[in-house]
Amino acid sequence: MQSEKQLEQYLLLGLPIHALSVEKASLEISSAIQNRAKCFLSTPNLNFTVMAQDDPVFFNSVIHSDLVVADGMPLIWIAKLMGLPIHERVAGSDLFAFLSNQPREQKIRVFFFGGETGIAEKAYHELNRTSPGMESCGFYDPGFVSIDDMSTDSVIEHINACEPDFILVALGAKKGQRWIMHNKDKLTAPVISHLGAVINFVAGSVQRAPDKWQKIGLEWLWRIKQEPKLYKRYLGDGLRFLKMLLTQTLPLAFYSKKLGNKTDTSNGQVLADTLPPQEKFIVSLKGSISSEKMNDLENVLQLALSSDKDVVIEGAELQFLAMDTIARLLTFQGQLQQKQKVMLLKDFPGEMITLLRMSSVLNRFKLI
Repeated sequence: MQSEKQLEQYLLLGLPIHALSVEKASLEISSAIQNRAKCFLSTPNLNFTVMAQDDPVFFNSVIHSDLVVADGMPLIWIAKLMGLPIHERVAGSDLFAFLSNQPREQKIRVFFFGGETGIAEKAYHELNRTSPGMESCGFYDPGFVSIDDMSTDSVIEHINACEPDFILVALGAKKGQRWIMHNKDKLTAPVISHLGAVINFVAGSVQRAPDKWQKIGLEWLWRIKQEPKLYKRYLGDGLRFLKMLLTQTLPLAFYSKKLGNKTDTSNGQVLADTLPPQEKFIVSLKGSISSEKMNDLENVLQLALSSDKDVVIEGAELQFLAMDTIARLLTFQGQLQQKQKVMLLKDFPGEMITLLRMSSVLNRFKLI
């Protein structure tokens, strides 16, 4: 998915998150459907974010996504603490409901993939009965089988034959993201996303928390009331979140502010490789690279991407990297990975290494 203007994206708890409202996110999805442009939507909540800390494959599914929104009030609270302009929770269920409730002459065609036994079929009938903006064109319950077994040619052909605009996957977050990564290039639908709880909400087997519970961040408590088996997951997530808050987020907020205050945000430079052709494409970052330099950075990264070379980011003269810059470097690395190319960070100063470590992304990069 490509917008005319690069969407704003910021690093939050180690993940690049787009700063969008539900309405703007729905416009991006509608545009992708209209233009038949690929849009892999990921909706990190607290559980998703915690799992991504320890699972490189799961993390890579985020940096390979086209649209990443914050589905969880704890993420919004952290964004506020960090001074990031991510002000609105964009829950996958709210986004799906927003699209579903908008009357359309040509409805969005939805395919339900996964869910507990019988839920996909129930969601299929309920959506077609109630939605003014969507219609379900098919469903498939793969059962408890491996990703390979639910990715056979016959399964993919069945989904594509239904001609969906939006594939809603419900397999559990890790398995769902892996299935999407494994099959997204073979699927013809423009939009695909793992929205595990949504299939239950559409089917009516689980009720969403009241708005008041959602706004104060207590939807997890309502979910436990509806699905008691979730209590262990939420307890583990809560304890991990407190640890991340105390050992990562608060120190990062202080350190990033300290670095930013002592640097001149107008002195940043982003330079592309102007030397004779080399084996690698060289990008030099100097001074402070923040929002003011994002257009320059984007232009250079697009040149580097089109060069079809490995990319070296030279940072010997770097003084500061803002959270939007780090987020863009992560997603750029994801773009390179899809072209079987690599990105290397060269000669980054100690303060920048510390900033990346405290941002929980140092291990995502290769340093030379």
